Amino acid sequence: MKAFRRHAERHRTERIGWLRAAVLGANDGIVSTASLIVGVAAASTPPENILMVGVAGLVAGAMSMAAGEYVSVHSQADTENADLAREKAELETDPAAEHRELEGIYIARGLEPELAKQVAVQLMAHDALGAHARDELGISKELGARPLQAALASAASFAVGAALPLLSTALAPAPAIILCVSASSLVFLALLGALAARAGGAGLVQGTWRVTFWGALAMAITAGVGALFGTVV
Repeated sequence: MKAFRRHAERHRTERIGWLRAAVLGANDGIVSTASLIVGVAAASTPPENILMVGVAGLVAGAMSMAAGEYVSVHSQADTENADLAREKAELETDPAAEHRELEGIYIARGLEPELAKQVAVQLMAHDALGAHARDELGISKELGARPLQAALASAASFAVGAALPLLSTALAPAPAIILCVSASSLVFLALLGALAARAGGAGLVQGTWRVTFWGALAMAITAGVGALFGTVV
């Protein structure tokens, strides 16, 4: 008799937690820092002050991203835990009703009533709360909220993203800061969009174009505002 061998495969949904936070952080780091630098440079600010503003933007942005992600994802985790606690209480007080509920879910998905009943019985005997969390609430181990992971991924990726336009600012000659930062940041955004699309299984062209377009729009608007205030001053 052949031994059962599990087919091992990795799905991209396993990356969704850290991938979303990392892409959001890096994209925000590049766009916000580059836009800040371009806007300040457009207001005829001295190069040394431009770099100082960029560094301050990196630190503030990384802390903001970490705090925002932690609070947001922790709220999601609190909601998930509250739903799981409620489901656990319902399983203890009325397991028969919970069995019928799970059976109904499987019937709605296409199983024959008798088979749905057998599946519900076996899954609840194995892990009743896990079965209801997954099939009723849509909560799974792979997609569950991880606040600390999201916060660290966002802060680190923001810092890395923000460091790229800062490096361009430090290396560019003063008269060409706006051009160098804008051009290099668009290249960085295009690469980020391509990497994110590849990691997530999306189309490379669509992912690259989407990230680059919105980054260019943000920098253009900020440069316009900076130029306006620089002219007024």
